[in-house]
Amino acid sequence: MESGYLALVLNAHLPFVRRPDYPRFLEERWLFEALSESYLPLLRLFRRLDADLVPFRLTLAVSPTLEAMLGDKLLGERYLSYLDTQLALAAAEEARVGSDPAFGKLARLYSALYREDREDFAERYAGDVLGALDYYYKRGRVELITSGATHAFLPLYRDLPEAVSAQVETAIVSHRRAFGKHPAGFWMPQLGWYPGLGDILKSYNVQYTVAGTRGALLGLPVPERGSFAPVQSPSGLAVFIRDAGATTAVWSDTEGYPGDPVYRDFYRDIGFDLDPAYLAPYLEEGGARTFTGFKYWSVTGRTADKLPYDPSAAAARAAEHAELFLSERRAAAAAAAGLMDRPPLMVCPYDAELFGHWWFEGPAWLEALFRRAAEDPSLRLLSLGEYLKLYPESQTSEPEFSSWGDGGYGEAWLDGSNDWVYRHSAKAVERMSELAERFPEESGLRERILNQAAREVLLAMCSDWSLLMRAGRSSAFARAQVEDAISSFGRIYDMLCANTVSTEWLTRLEKRNNLFPDINYRIFRKKR
Repeated sequence: MESGYLALVLNAHLPFVRRPDYPRFLEERWLFEALSESYLPLLRLFRRLDADLVPFRLTLAVSPTLEAMLGDKLLGERYLSYLDTQLALAAAEEARVGSDPAFGKLARLYSALYREDREDFAERYAGDVLGALDYYYKRGRVELITSGATHAFLPLYRDLPEAVSAQVETAIVSHRRAFGKHPAGFWMPQLGWYPGLGDILKSYNVQYTVAGTRGALLGLPVPERGSFAPVQSPSGLAVFIRDAGATTAVWSDTEGYPGDPVYRDFYRDIGFDLDPAYLAPYLEEGGARTFTGFKYWSVTGRTADKLPYDPSAAAARAAEHAELFLSERRAAAAAAAGLMDRPPLMVCPYDAELFGHWWFEGPAWLEALFRRAAEDPSLRLLSLGEYLKLYPESQTSEPEFSSWGDGGYGEAWLDGSNDWVYRHSAKAVERMSELAERFPEESGLRERILNQAAREVLLAMCSDWSLLMRAGRSSAFARAQVEDAISSFGRIYDMLCANTVSTEWLTRLEKRNNLFPDINYRIFRKKR
């Protein structure tokens, strides 16, 4: 008898970074690291579970910008070059520390991991990671959903509904192109919600989304089942509610599992420890210090004196934490069951890159979780779509404005470090709508340039750049990304107003920002 349900939801997203005009580009490593440390390990996890007939279930949001990069031939070729560089560094590290009983073992571990990444990407999947995800989608193991086209923080565009609609419609078209199916669910970027957003999502036949705990529980009327069941917005959109206990267990900087002393320390990397001259052949031109992926130390504690990382101890701890997580969710379900008219549901949403990239043991934790859950039918794992088939009706309630950012509102995307972005992106949206109204039925060259204008406006809305500016990490690069998108759109706007087009410049821009090949600039027209 099922006493409760558990729904794991992973958000796989990276901002669009693609620079074909450079032979190697530092920020493209974000994609390569996520592939090596999160996405390919997750696929290996799926493969092992499937081979052992473990009935795992997972809801996975794949953002359209990530889809664009995973499907890009140039970035695929560059990823293989990156892996070859990593393997060369692994060989150098084996020569440097191979005789050390602790570090030599780790150097060989990294060498094996990068070899496996290369074999999986080049041979097993022939560079088609989206196709690999689609395989588990079709098998019913992974439910794939979409997210905002460029991960815009949608509450900031509440007064510009054409901008919100453009983010949603472009995302749905991208998902259909990648997976051949309309997405039932929509991951709200940064879990950003505002009252009335459900009307737009439902108009595109989106069935469900996820909201933060605070925003949902402050909804009107107050959810009678708390966070243990979804609510329905007035439009009929199902809104699942993030479980606070599951969030703290995995996500918290101070209380979460990833901070355990035996786990691998993410921040201690040879890229910052070793002689730059030794590292230079394995880094981008200029030799800027950066993460290499070779990390030999455990978290240990809040001290600079770190202990060597022990993979065996860390794997055992991941299994313990998986059992603890399930035990705590069972207890929460038991406590809520007496107040419910259906088994309690606990929704556990996390960034996919947490598993493997930020938290090296994350995939092992997930695998242990799936295997242990399969042995105990009292707590059933399911996807969000499966839950809706069991319980299609829920209480009507409109969640309050909220996000999963610091403070639960919108400060992370609108403070003194980044608030300038919004006035420029909002003006670009207004002008894009103006262009779509002025030129409703264009074709040929003019349609090309209008479509590129729409791409640049969507890129300017990306919320990741504001977060990086606020955090002070890669802030100059983040600022340049926004400025470039706004500048490119402004140039297109001026050309259309002057009835002149620089086809050479347009072609270069199309080749660099080549995402959303099916985009239709008319998505920015005001809805009648």
